[in-house]
Amino acid sequence: MNAANVDESELAKFSALAHRWWDKSGEFAALHHINPLRLDWIDGLSPLADQQVLDVGCGGGILADAMARKGAHVLGIDLAEKSLKVAQLHALEAQTPNITYKNVAAETLAEQQPGQFDVVTCLEILEHVPNPASIVQACATLVKPGGWVFFSTINRNPKSFLFAIVGAEYVLNLVPRGTHEYARLLRPSELARFGRDAGLTVQHTKGLEYNPLTRRYRLSGDTSVNYLLAMRKTV
Repeated sequence: MNAANVDESELAKFSALAHRWWDKSGEFAALHHINPLRLDWIDGLSPLADQQVLDVGCGGGILADAMARKGAHVLGIDLAEKSLKVAQLHALEAQTPNITYKNVAAETLAEQQPGQFDVVTCLEILEHVPNPASIVQACATLVKPGGWVFFSTINRNPKSFLFAIVGAEYVLNLVPRGTHEYARLLRPSELARFGRDAGLTVQHTKGLEYNPLTRRYRLSGDTSVNYLLAMRKTV
């Protein structure tokens, strides 16, 4: 395991909330609300049915479970054992088909199973690790040539600080306070460069916006705060 790319304080933060992953009105409510948007966008670009899919940093399994229900064969990986146990229990209780969870680092799995997945997802993870470029490289190694890799994270600029940290954490209480550290946020250009260095090419970008009046999220062309990048591995 690449221990240098693990932030123990971040693991502890999410482990402490592990029992709340599937509470749709709790600390992870925002993830439940945006999950259908992310899922449909991914499935629209690379139909998930019958695909071998890896979800890096799966947490309690919100996205992994949904992708499995779209017909994908899903492996979810995370380093927070408590979150994985919650994900496994939910899959058992919900009788989710074709889903497996494993406690392993993306870099380690990349050494073990290079080029084994049609689709790799890595959502809301890069801003929580010391070396995001290492995760991007691992995702590129894990996906098959021509396969898709999907990332989502938060832009780094004054607007994102105001909206994603001050607004979301301290004003609207959409996510727990202290969830994000401004210095770790990534500009789309930086993430795209990590992808290019790893042999990935950006195919599509999307922004994710929240309307505090309607309390609804939507995908848009505005990547100034939350954004998603769809990349493909060079054949």
